[in-house]
Amino acid sequence: MAEKNQNQYHPPESNGYHRNDQESLHTMEDEEAKRKKKMKWTIGIIAFVIFQVVQALFFILVIMKFKSPKFRVIEFDVQTLNVGIQASPSFDLSFVAPIRVKNTNWGPFKYDASTVSFTYGGIEVGQAIIPKSKANFKSTKKISVNVTLSSTNLPTDIKSNLGNELSSEVITLTSQGELKGKITVMFMFKKKKTSQMNCTIAINTATKAIRSLSCK
Repeated sequence: MAEKNQNQYHPPESNGYHRNDQESLHTMEDEEAKRKKKMKWTIGIIAFVIFQVVQALFFILVIMKFKSPKFRVIEFDVQTLNVGIQASPSFDLSFVAPIRVKNTNWGPFKYDASTVSFTYGGIEVGQAIIPKSKANFKSTKKISVNVTLSSTNLPTDIKSNLGNELSSEVITLTSQGELKGKITVMFMFKKKKTSQMNCTIAINTATKAIRSLSCK
């Protein structure tokens, strides 16, 4: 009876091998998941760095690029105009000058009070007062000032040229001025800037209208 039990067939124990295969499979899956997760983190970090670089370049090249605002007088209607073309050429005129301060920066331009000089032949014939104010970022400040001009103080040689112009029914004036101020970006980055005006205005004395107006 004992001998019979010894010769009895026993199936091989395979549970141990099967368990090892499952553990190996789980380990490979875990490693693959970790690898994918690590790759996602790497891609995310690279994308974040690229975004920061682009943002920094945009900030430096666009936002922090301070430009001098444009300071101009634009076309206007002449209110009164009296001219003398006899022995003593002369003119007296008045108008409301529409002045524009165009600020293309990403911060306001605060400027001090200033004046715009109107000249004929290099001699001042009148001026306009520009009050202290500011032009907001990416906007145009509109200013209207009353102007009265007179040729009374022109020297004789300049009046001679004026006589020739008046015979051609034209008066050529120049408006010049500057605004000194400061541009502030993000409340802490500041830059001093000066805006210049240099415009040439030709007025038709017959129609009392602007013939041409150009600014540099």
